[in-house]
Amino acid sequence: MTATTGATPSAHPERPGRSDGVSREFTVFTEIKQGHADAMREDLAMLADATNDQRVHAALRQIGTLHDARHVIFDNDTRHMFASVFDGSWDNYIDDFAQTEVGDRFDKVFSHTEGFPGVKDPGVKDWFVSHQEPAGVFVSSYPDLTVQQVWKDQRVSEAFQAVLDTPEFRAALENPANAELMATPAFQRLLEEASA
Repeated sequence: MTATTGATPSAHPERPGRSDGVSREFTVFTEIKQGHADAMREDLAMLADATNDQRVHAALRQIGTLHDARHVIFDNDTRHMFASVFDGSWDNYIDDFAQTEVGDRFDKVFSHTEGFPGVKDPGVKDWFVSHQEPAGVFVSSYPDLTVQQVWKDQRVSEAFQAVLDTPEFRAALENPANAELMATPAFQRLLEEASA
C-alpha cells in the first residue's frame, strides 16, 4: 500500500486493498446462492451487452474513477469474484456506484450472492469489507495517471493527430519562419511521439 506522510487522517477507517500511485485495487469474493449461478451468468451476459449502451458509458463517465472491472464465476458455479481498479477513496468509489445506473446493474448481479444487502444499503460497505481480499501484488502501468487524465490525454492526442493531418500544418512545417521552433528538442520530441 502506498504510504502518505503528513497526511490528514481519513474520516473513514482503513479499507482493504493495495494502491499504486493514484490507483487502488478492489477484489471481492462471494458465495453464490444455491441454484443462482445460471441466473447470475444471464445477468452478467446482460451486463456485458450493456457495456455498449451509451447510458452505461455516461454513468461510468459520471463516476469518472473506474479504470477496469471484471466478474468471474468459479469453483463449479459456487463462488463469484468481482475485481476492479479505481482512483481515489474506497468509500467514495462505493458511494459513486450507488448513485448511478451502474449501481442498479451491480445490485442485479450481486443479488445472486449470499447476504448482499444492496449497494444503497447503509451496511453495504461493511459487507464489502468482509468479502474483500487485498491483492498480494498490485502494479499499474501508469501509476500517476487518473482515469480523468487518461481521458484528457486521449482527447489531446486525437486533436493533435487531427491537426497533423491538415494541409495547413504541413505548410507550417515547410514555412522558413517556423524553422527555429521546429528545430527545438521539445518540438522534435513532439513529432517523434506523434509518429510512434
